[in-house]
Amino acid sequence: MSVSQPKKMGGEGLRVVVLGGCGFIGRNLVEHLVINNLASIVRAVDKVPPQIAWLNKKHTAIFENPKVEYKSANLINPASCRSALEIESDSEPWDLVVNCAGETKNAQSDAVYKEGIFTLSMNCVKECARLKVKRYIEITSGCMFSSEKIAHSEDGLVEPWTFVAKWKSQVETEMEKLSSDLDYTIVRPAIVYGSGDRKGITPRLLVGAIYKQLGEMMKLMWTADLKLNTIHVIDLCRAITFLAEKKEAIGQTYNVVDKGETTQGKITDIVSNIFNINHDYWGTAMSSIAKTDLASIVDDVNDKHLASWAEACASEGIQNTPLDPTMTTELLLKKHINLDGSKLCNLGFKYEFEVIIEEKIREIIDDYIEMGVFPKCLASC
Repeated sequence: MSVSQPKKMGGEGLRVVVLGGCGFIGRNLVEHLVINNLASIVRAVDKVPPQIAWLNKKHTAIFENPKVEYKSANLINPASCRSALEIESDSEPWDLVVNCAGETKNAQSDAVYKEGIFTLSMNCVKECARLKVKRYIEITSGCMFSSEKIAHSEDGLVEPWTFVAKWKSQVETEMEKLSSDLDYTIVRPAIVYGSGDRKGITPRLLVGAIYKQLGEMMKLMWTADLKLNTIHVIDLCRAITFLAEKKEAIGQTYNVVDKGETTQGKITDIVSNIFNINHDYWGTAMSSIAKTDLASIVDDVNDKHLASWAEACASEGIQNTPLDPTMTTELLLKKHINLDGSKLCNLGFKYEFEVIIEEKIREIIDDYIEMGVFPKCLASC
């Protein structure tokens, strides 16, 4: 490992690439770098251009900033990956490359996830090593173990339980083999929420809105104690740039998780309060029985949710929205996201949002209402 002294964020001429720059984490990282004057140039790489990436007004303005350049690329293709990271012949290597890219769509085949996560990430890692990028940060997954009793530390047993985590774990393993060629850091976030979130807390918000539309009690599988640890996207971006300038973080893995020890119960209480609905839980016994036919249950629930969501959208003339209430079996499993974040804190990192609160969840909804993709009638009490 080269162990070069990382350049200070905000230093003169700092040049950064954000792979997956139009995605949820990527767009927020681009914003973080720009508004805090942490870089002189930010290249946002994505196969989806900003104009059709469902950016809000704030993020649209960020992508129009002269410090930001968008570059189209399909990172699954090695040649496209090379093009995405190309530099002028007389330029220094990139100071920092952050990989926020990867397949996150629900219900894809394992082969699609392998290509869209493992192949994509390894293309980026190898190209950054070839170009001698000064620092590289790979965003992986906090779903590497599902213990309820003990918060999972970075050096603990790895048993990934989602498609994304499975292939991100393989990326982590392969990256270790390139440790002498690339100064890298691995970040494993808990459930990420904030402006632009579609896969973290938002599916539960959509379900809450649907049960308001239906006028029914919302019932969830398992119990309120199911651990679903969280991290606000702003704190995730702050952690990324914090680690980027830490020499001791090179070759290390860090969980990024707030201090709230968030559970399903805590999230559901917030959702129920926002939509003024009642909720209950099936409990362990009933949920265990239901688990034997989970695929059929998911199909039935999705049919019910999709019909109600379509009706609510139609009532306000919403013809197109990126928000999808479709549930997956992964979301209904009794799997805990229970992370130990002490390693990052011991390095000196401080959180802005230590616990998940209703105000920050309402901001997600308000943002989508302003964009015209969430029925306003469902958010008003």
